[in-house]
Amino acid sequence: MKKFNIRKVLDGLTAASSSSSAAAQPGTPRENDAVQETLQSEHFQLCKTVRHGFPYQPSSMAFDPVQKILAVGTQTGALRLFGRAGVECYCQHESGAAVIQLQFLINEGALVSALADDSIHLWNLRQKIPAILHSLKFSRERITYCHLPFQSKWLYIGTERGNIHIVNVESFTLSGYVIMWNKAIELSTKTHPGPVVHISDNPMDEGKLLIGFECGVVVLWDLKSKKADYRYNYDEAIHSVAWHHEGKQFVCSHSDGTLTTWNVRAPAKPAQIITPHGKQPKDGKKPEPCKPILKVEYKTTRAGDPFMVLSGGLSYDTVGRRACLTVMHGKSTAVLEMDYPIVDFLTLCETPYPNDFQEPYAVVVLLEKDLVVIDLGQIGYPIFENPYPLTIHESPVTCCEYFADCPAELIPALYSVGSRQKRQGYSKKEWPISGGNWGQGTQSYPEIIITGHADGSIKFWDASALMLQVLYKLKTAKVFERARGKEEKPSTDIVEEDPFAIQTLSWCPESRMLCVAGVSAHVIVYRFSKQEITTEVVQLLEVRMQCEFSDVDSPDPGGEQTPTLLTPGASSSPQETELPTQPSTGSNSSDGPRDNIPCLQVRSSPLKQSPGYQVELVIQLVWVSGEPPQQITSLAINSSYGLVVFGNSNGLAVVDYLQKTLLLNMGTSELYSPSDPYQRQPRSPRKARQPSGALCDSNDGSNASEDRCKSPTSDAKDNSFTRSRSSSVTSIERESREAISSFHFCESFPRKTDSLLSPCLLVGTTQGSVMMVALSLPPGGDQRLQQPVGISSCGTVVRLKGGILTMALLDSTGTLLPPSYEPWYDPNASDEEKEKSRRRRPASPPSSQEGQDSQFAVLCSEKQAKVVAMPSQTRVYKHNITETSFVLRADVVQMGGANCIACFCANGHIMTLSLPSLRPLLDVNYLPLTDMRIARTFCFSNLGQALYLTSPTEIQRITYSQETCDNLQEMLSELFTPVETPEAPNRGFFKGLFGGGAQSLDREDLFGETAAGKASRSLAQHIPGPGSMEGMKGAASGVVGELARARIALDERGQKLGELEERTAAMMASAESFSKHAHDMMLKYKDKKWYQL
Repeated sequence: MKKFNIRKVLDGLTAASSSSSAAAQPGTPRENDAVQETLQSEHFQLCKTVRHGFPYQPSSMAFDPVQKILAVGTQTGALRLFGRAGVECYCQHESGAAVIQLQFLINEGALVSALADDSIHLWNLRQKIPAILHSLKFSRERITYCHLPFQSKWLYIGTERGNIHIVNVESFTLSGYVIMWNKAIELSTKTHPGPVVHISDNPMDEGKLLIGFECGVVVLWDLKSKKADYRYNYDEAIHSVAWHHEGKQFVCSHSDGTLTTWNVRAPAKPAQIITPHGKQPKDGKKPEPCKPILKVEYKTTRAGDPFMVLSGGLSYDTVGRRACLTVMHGKSTAVLEMDYPIVDFLTLCETPYPNDFQEPYAVVVLLEKDLVVIDLGQIGYPIFENPYPLTIHESPVTCCEYFADCPAELIPALYSVGSRQKRQGYSKKEWPISGGNWGQGTQSYPEIIITGHADGSIKFWDASALMLQVLYKLKTAKVFERARGKEEKPSTDIVEEDPFAIQTLSWCPESRMLCVAGVSAHVIVYRFSKQEITTEVVQLLEVRMQCEFSDVDSPDPGGEQTPTLLTPGASSSPQETELPTQPSTGSNSSDGPRDNIPCLQVRSSPLKQSPGYQVELVIQLVWVSGEPPQQITSLAINSSYGLVVFGNSNGLAVVDYLQKTLLLNMGTSELYSPSDPYQRQPRSPRKARQPSGALCDSNDGSNASEDRCKSPTSDAKDNSFTRSRSSSVTSIERESREAISSFHFCESFPRKTDSLLSPCLLVGTTQGSVMMVALSLPPGGDQRLQQPVGISSCGTVVRLKGGILTMALLDSTGTLLPPSYEPWYDPNASDEEKEKSRRRRPASPPSSQEGQDSQFAVLCSEKQAKVVAMPSQTRVYKHNITETSFVLRADVVQMGGANCIACFCANGHIMTLSLPSLRPLLDVNYLPLTDMRIARTFCFSNLGQALYLTSPTEIQRITYSQETCDNLQEMLSELFTPVETPEAPNRGFFKGLFGGGAQSLDREDLFGETAAGKASRSLAQHIPGPGSMEGMKGAASGVVGELARARIALDERGQKLGELEERTAAMMASAESFSKHAHDMMLKYKDKKWYQL
C-alpha cells in the first residue's frame, strides 16, 4: 500500500509543479486546462514478462521424459525451460555462476541444478514462475558430477577430490553416508584417481553404484556392505559411462577416442574395445588415437539392435571439420555434422525406467548456438522442425522495432508469404518436447517485432500473447552484386565487414510500406505484394550529399541539383540512374580521389521477387572527392505523401518514391532561416571550419539558394583544405557536426501565421533544434505522378537540450494524431483494385480556428521534453528528464486509452511522463549497467510493452503497465501438468521366482540419520530458498512435498479426530439419556410383580 500513497503524493507534487511551470508561460492558451489526463502513477508498474531466443552460452541440459520438458542451463547462471511451442520459461540463479549440471525429479515438477560455485539448488516448477525451494553450498569440496536415480529422494554428488556425498532432496540435508575415494580404489594404488566424472546405479540393482574416476578407474560400489565389488582399470581418461538396461554391461568413452565395453563380472579386461572413427591398421596394431569421445549413450530396443550415440571421437586429421554426432545402430554408423560445437546431447526414450528396454526415438543436441532434435525412427535421421524462436541471432541483430496493437490482417498476410520460405526435408513427426500448457492470456491484440540483421536480412515476428514466432524473412542484400574478387573490394570500404547490415528502418503497418537504411549509406524502399514479379531493372537513385563547407566555386561534377526552396521542383530533374552501371561516370582511379561512386553496386541482372516485400527503389549516397558518404542516422517514410526522407551528419534528403526523384538535398545549417535566432550559435570545435563556412553564412535570400543548388551539402571539404589539416581535427569536427536525428511527418501548421492544416515534416537535430518543413502535394491520381512536390523550410520551431529523439502531435483534447497513410493495396493487382483501395485515404483533421491553438507538438530530446502549442509555437510544458545522464530511447505511446512519453536512460532508469502536462508517472532504476547492444535495441510500444536484446541471442520483453503485471500469472504458460507415471516393467514369472529382475534397496535405512549419522556441518551450508513457502503449497503432491503432504495428512487426521470426538460426545450424551430413561423405568416398576406389569 505504501508505494501507492507515495506515488499519489508524487502525483500531487508534480502536478502542482507542472501547472505552475505552465502558468508561468506567457500566452498559454486557456483551452489547455480542458485536457483531461486519465493516466496516473497507479497505472504503471515495471516487470519482466518473457525472454525469447536461444539461451546465451549454454552449458548443460536435462529432460523430463514423463512431463516432456527440456531444461537448459547457461554459463551465466540462467535457466531456460521449454515445453510445447509457446511454452517457455526463464529464471536466474542469483550468483550468476555457470550451471554445470541439471537433474529433473522426474514427473515431480522439480529440478536440481548444480553450479560452478559448488552450490546445488532445488527448483519448484509447479508454479508459473519457478522458485528455489532449497540451496546447499559446499565449502570444502568442488562439485563435479550429480546423479539422482528415478523415483529416489537421495541425490549422489561427486567431487573433485573423488568423494561422493549424498543429499536428501526433500530436506536438502547431507547424509552422514560418504563414499571416500581411498576406500573405493585399491589400497595398492599410489596416485589419486582424480575427480568423479560419473555416478550411476546398476539398472537392475539399486544397491550397486558405478563410480567413474577421471584417471580411467571405474568402481562398482556395494552400498550395503560399503565396499567395492569390482574395479575396472583402463589406461585412458574417462569422459562418460553408460549402462545396458539389463545391468550386466556398461560402456565407457575415453580421451583417446575409444569405447570400452565391460562385463560387470569380468573386471580384468574390457569385453570389447572399439575406436569408432579410428583408421584400422592392417598389421593388427592399435588404431591411431582420435579426439576424446566426450559423451556416450547406450540405448536398447526390443525389436532390433541397440543404439550407441556419441559426441566427439573424430580422427585428428579432420582438422577444421565441424562438430559431429555419431549414431551407431547395428552395423551402420551415421556421422551427423553440426553447424556449431556440441555442448551436450540427450537421447529421448519411451520409458523413464532404466531397467527396461529404452526404445530411443530422438536425440536432443544442444549446440553452442542452436538446439537440434534428430529423429532416430526415420531413415537418414532427419531433424525435427524447431517450433521455438531460436534463430534471432542467425545473423547478429543490429536494430529492432516493436509494434503492439497493429492491424489485425497483417500477421496472416506476413505468415502466408513467409510460409513459402520454409525449408523442406524435416521429420514428419510431432515435436517431441511437448509438455506444459499455454497461459490463459486476456491480451488478444496483434503484436509484431521487426529485427534488422548484420547480413542485411530483416525478420518479422508474431509476438502476440507473450509468444514469438517468425513470420517472414526479407533479404535486402539480394538487390546488390556480391563482390567476387579483390579488385572490387575498395568500393565497399566504408565498412570493413557486413556491408549490407541494417542500420535503421521505418515501417508503416497500415500501408505496409517499408523503408530500410544500411551501413553502406543506402536506403531501400519496399512495397508489399502477394504476387511474384520479375524486375528487369532495379530503380536506382544516387544522391550526392556534401557538407556545407565545400568549395562553392567548383560546380558539382555529378550534375546533381537541389530544387530551390521557394519554387521547389522548378529546377531540372535530379540525376536518376535507371541502370546500375551508370556510376562509371564517377572516378575510382588509383591516381585521383574516388568520386561519384556508391559503396555498393546494384545488381544489373533481372531480379526475381517472391510474394512479400518487393523493391520499389534503391537510393545510394555516393563518394564525394575522396570522402565516403556519411552513414544514415534517421529515416522516415509516408505512404500518403509518397515520400521518404533520410538524414545524416551532412543534412537531409527528401525523395519522391512515386516519381523516383530527389526533391531536396540540403545541409543542416540551411534548414535554419536567415533570421533564425538559433542559427549558427557557437558550438564546440566547429569554429575551426569558419573560413569555408562563412561563404554559406554570408549569403542570404534567393541568391543563397541558387548557390546552394550548385554545391549541395556533403562531408568532403575542398581538397586543399582537407590536406592542410590533421586527421584528428577532421574526426573531431565530424563528431561535433550537427546531424539529423529524427523525423516526423504530420498534418500541422508550418508557420505561426497559418490557420489551415497542411502536410509538414518535423526535423530534429543532434543539437536539439526542431525545424518545420512545409510540403505542397499535387492532387492525387495522374497529376501526383507528373507534377512536382513543393518543399519549403520554415525555420526553427523550438530548441531543446540534447539531440532530438522523438516527436509527435496531439490534438486539443490530448489525442494522438498519427501521420496520415494510404491503405494497403497490391501494387501488382489490377488498376480497378488499386483505385478501390486508394479512395479510402483518411480525411485531414479539421483546420484551426483563427487565433486559437488546436494542436500540441510533443518533443523529447536526450535531456528534456517540451510540449509546444501549434500554430503559435509557444511552449506550454517543459520537463527536465535527467541532469546527469541522457535518454537513449524515447517513444510516444498509447496506453489505457491515453498517451504518454516512455523513456529509457543510459543510467538504466525507465520513466514515463503524462501528456500533455509531462507529469512524471513512473521512474524505476531497472538496468543499472547497460551496454551498447541494449542501447541500440531498446524500444517501447503501445499498451505498456517494451523490449531489448539482453544478450546476442535473446530478446527480453518487459511491461510498464500495472494491468499487465497483475494479469501476468494468468498469461504465463504452465510447465507442470499432472501426468500418470508409466507402470514399471513387468518382472515376469521366472524372474520373480528365481530372484531375477530389478533389486530394490531401502535407501532410507542406509542414508538416514539413524543409520548413517549426521554429516559434518562445515562441509555444506543449507540455505532456504525464497520459494519455500509457495513451494510448500505448490509441491503438495510430489516427492518434494512429502513434508507438505504429511502436514496436510495431519491436518486431515486432526479434523477427522475432531469429528470423531464430536460423534463420541453425541453418542455419550445419547447413552447418558438412555441410561437415565432406563433408571426411571426401573424405579417405576421396581416394586411391581411380574404379573402386574
